[in-house]
Amino acid sequence: MTLPESILEAFQQIQSSIESVEESDSDSGDRPLPPPAEISTEPMTIALYSDGGCRGNPGPGAYAFVVQDHAGSILIEGVEFSGMTTNNKMELSGPIYGLRELKSTLPEKGLDPLLTKIKVLTDSKYVVDGMKTWVAGWKSRGWKKADNKAPENLELWQELDEVKNNFMQVEWVWVKGHAGHPQNEYCDRKANEVMDAHLA
Repeated sequence: MTLPESILEAFQQIQSSIESVEESDSDSGDRPLPPPAEISTEPMTIALYSDGGCRGNPGPGAYAFVVQDHAGSILIEGVEFSGMTTNNKMELSGPIYGLRELKSTLPEKGLDPLLTKIKVLTDSKYVVDGMKTWVAGWKSRGWKKADNKAPENLELWQELDEVKNNFMQVEWVWVKGHAGHPQNEYCDRKANEVMDAHLA
């Protein structure tokens, strides 16, 4: 039995509509972020994701951050454009401003920053290696490198080192960039969107 042509056309229209919805969903950046996988077994930990970059190095750039609790609720997020900067400055600025805002936001949520563990997740090995290894050595030499020269971006490193002291513990975790990590991709997209808007 063959179906009437009008019914076949209706089926084709429905199928086409379903395919277009699926395509728009897969391209959508507006889907809710999933709960942070990196704190799935740490219900009292807060996750701060950040990313930064610039067009040309130096050149115009931006950073973005998003902070989630264990359940996946977004506590704060931010994005900022800079007309002339470097990639490393933007990578450092994301955690600095994220932690700064988190310090004032946590008490509003009934949490004491000094009793809260934060996990900072970034695709910048520069930031992670710096905070886990280099900073301690620089500080022991009066904020000098082994060659007795000041580290690049010294003021930003000092700011990041200072702001982390507002929390019970800050752990630094590297995540692979451009590898489908939802929060990292979200921050990357937000930073690029603000660059696009300013450079259009």
